[in-house]
Amino acid sequence: MPADIVRYLTHPQVQIDPDVPVPQWGLSPIGRARTEALAHAGWLANTTQIISSGERKAIETAEIIATRLGIMIEIREAMHENDRSATGFLKPAEFEAVADQFFARPDLSVRGWERAVDAQARIVREAEAVLARNCPGDVLFVGHGAVGTLLFCHYAGHSIDRIHDQPAGGGNCFAFARDGRNVLYGWRKMEEVGA
Repeated sequence: MPADIVRYLTHPQVQIDPDVPVPQWGLSPIGRARTEALAHAGWLANTTQIISSGERKAIETAEIIATRLGIMIEIREAMHENDRSATGFLKPAEFEAVADQFFARPDLSVRGWERAVDAQARIVREAEAVLARNCPGDVLFVGHGAVGTLLFCHYAGHSIDRIHDQPAGGGNCFAFARDGRNVLYGWRKMEEVGA
């Protein structure tokens, strides 16, 4: 019998609206279409738990998949993206520059953002709390790029570094074995995960 697999999926493209708080952004039509196609992927068939961040874009992603699989989602508020409410919406070039600093200086708060070390401790704590329940079947976490990258760094044994960040566009996945927590593969576009 194959070992249970734990996957972390980032939400795909969102509807960007500078007048709406980032945690309340929903999926764009492209992001929704990608997720609806993903919901039919065979590699999700053994999933028995879907755990989502409390942010709207993650919940929408999780709900599309959960509906197809006929299972409920569990929302864990503390799985949210790194807290960057201190700056609010930043234009893309400025956001990328601050995100670079966030990963490069993990022990410091960059412009009031949550420190990377704190965000990493939080997302690892959330993942481990779910995995400690030892429910049978595969687990799908649905969340965000920065905290997903911090989680990947933890399980892969890497120092926090943006070199390990997901590819642009969101809708990427990495996986590790529940037993032993060994990383099975790094970031892949969700359309390329396969069985």
